[in-house]
Amino acid sequence: MLLFRLLLLLPLLWLAQPARAAIDVYEFESPQQEAQFRELTRELRCPKCQNQDIADSNAELARDLREKTYQMVIEGRSKQEIKDYMVARYGNFILYRPPLMASTLILWLGPVLVILFGLALVILRTRKAPTRARQAGLDEAEKQRLADLLNKDKES
Repeated sequence: MLLFRLLLLLPLLWLAQPARAAIDVYEFESPQQEAQFRELTRELRCPKCQNQDIADSNAELARDLREKTYQMVIEGRSKQEIKDYMVARYGNFILYRPPLMASTLILWLGPVLVILFGLALVILRTRKAPTRARQAGLDEAEKQRLADLLNKDKES
């Protein structure tokens, strides 16, 4: 009976296997290195994930990037050297705040242009609305005809 219970629990244990969370543990020589590592992993975007930094992503690529960042921090590389390495390898997309360049101009100006376009559209449409309302008004002959039809309907 005990063997039977154990055999029933075995598939449940197998199903629980993926639930184990892998936690990365990094040891640093100084608090400054740890602070630099934490700051960099928050500033670098995972190229595979959508809008997620490498600190929060569970993607294999993000784990590799965290490991590479850790190695470079331990080697004593500066924050800018690490960012330059990542940009050279993955492009400006890896940075949450890409530099203002011709290739990233749309990233910086796009939202502003969309808002300005929307405001211009709203202003134009509201200015045309009173004109359309006046044009849609009835002249005296049409008003009289409408009144006659309504009176005729009430009499019936």
